[in-house]
Amino acid sequence: MKKIFFLVVILTLSLLCRAQERKYSTFYYQRATLFEELPVTSSDIIFLGNSITNGAEWAELFKNKHVKNRGISGDICMGVYDRLDAILKGKPAKIFLLIGINDVSRGTPADTIVSRIEMIVRKIKADSPKTKLHLQSVLPVTDHYNMFKGHTSHWQVIPEINKGLVGLAEKEGATYIDLYSHFIDKQTGKMNTTYTNDGLHLMGKGYLKWVEIVKPYIGKK
Repeated sequence: MKKIFFLVVILTLSLLCRAQERKYSTFYYQRATLFEELPVTSSDIIFLGNSITNGAEWAELFKNKHVKNRGISGDICMGVYDRLDAILKGKPAKIFLLIGINDVSRGTPADTIVSRIEMIVRKIKADSPKTKLHLQSVLPVTDHYNMFKGHTSHWQVIPEINKGLVGLAEKEGATYIDLYSHFIDKQTGKMNTTYTNDGLHLMGKGYLKWVEIVKPYIGKK
């Protein structure tokens, strides 16, 4: 009986240790370890974020081999923070950051999300001070498709986050890019269904719209 008890205790402790070691998803580590192996140079422009960033072919969209995708599906603010070293060691020319909606789905308050993005901003400034940082507003969502309820049911908190990002960009000398107003349906206050088929992620037209908005910032010195 004692042997069984000790085996149960050991198994439980082992599972707890594994849970503590793995802060993020399996996919996060698959992609983050890939990014650790891929080069970043001072000529590169990095798009950094979650699945919305992950879903694009940025180099093709901009016809520029130096525009690189560093998005990870499901990522949160602290996930981005924890993998910055692989990007910042290359001292990239620019970073376009879009993060926060998965934190919203977890019930994280707007001010906490902005504070965590501030941590990202300060690390970028400290470790790669010549990198020009572009803070992109969190995109709107819609419950029209009855999908991703954790994200879409909290749609009203997004403008509050974006307001915080405006202030953060001003305080830290970053460039704020308003994506939100270009994707919103003025009548509903939610994501325009022209750009999404699930209420959260973008379709082709959505990415073309995104490129149209940020293209002027890609070539700026």
